[in-house]
Amino acid sequence: MVNTRITGRRDRRLTPEDLAALRDSIHEQRLFREEQVRQLTAAPPRTDPDPRASAARTEVRTEPAASARMVLADVEAALRRLAEGRYGHCHLCRRPIDRAHLMIVPQARYCARCRQVREVAR
Repeated sequence: MVNTRITGRRDRRLTPEDLAALRDSIHEQRLFREEQVRQLTAAPPRTDPDPRASAARTEVRTEPAASARMVLADVEAALRRLAEGRYGHCHLCRRPIDRAHLMIVPQARYCARCRQVREVAR
């Protein structure tokens, strides 16, 4: 989610206004992901007497719920980094994460170089 208050500046540094807009965006993502997890983990109504069909539905819901929980954890970690004043710096090399990337993925943990290294290592 890109917040509309974020301008198209080319500067890579985050301004106080950028941080405020990113904080708002991350809070919105948190609310969305919390609701998504709630919906995905809610027990479906028991209308099908076939236990195999019920098991299949549960399996189909498990993967998206796990993915939503992982994204929610990333979002909450980004909020902690914001509160601690560590937001916007790479977890590996501690260099600033490019402003443009944070505008697209506000919960990003790695700079472009470290992201590439991690992708190659997979």
